[in-house]
Amino acid sequence: MKAEINLVTIWTEDIERMKDFYTRVLGFKIKSDLGGYVEFESNGVRFAICVRKTMYDYSDEYRKAATGQAFELAFPCDDPNDVGASYNKLIELGATPVCPPANMPWNQRTALFADPDGNIHEIFADIA
Repeated sequence: MKAEINLVTIWTEDIERMKDFYTRVLGFKIKSDLGGYVEFESNGVRFAICVRKTMYDYSDEYRKAATGQAFELAFPCDDPNDVGASYNKLIELGATPVCPPANMPWNQRTALFADPDGNIHEIFADIA
């Protein structure tokens, strides 16, 4: 095994709602749509959403209700000023606001929002 990430998959109970969010709100284009599995065009790491029931035959762990924040996706912005504009647009399009833009001690301007399943994600830009 190589110590590298090739694919990130978000498990969901409502794939249509999540597909709408990731295409309409975040602007991802669909690469492949198999109904219960949708892979998006993405530079670098492959990115997909999939209905949880797809995995029921493999492990009963997938039948358990997901709780809490288990991961975060971070999306880069071109510059710190773009963080605020991007955040406002995401909220306007239907993302759930979590934390408005702020300068962080690690020299980034960040903002947090959530998808329809409650997964919290970040937009950021390095502060020069």
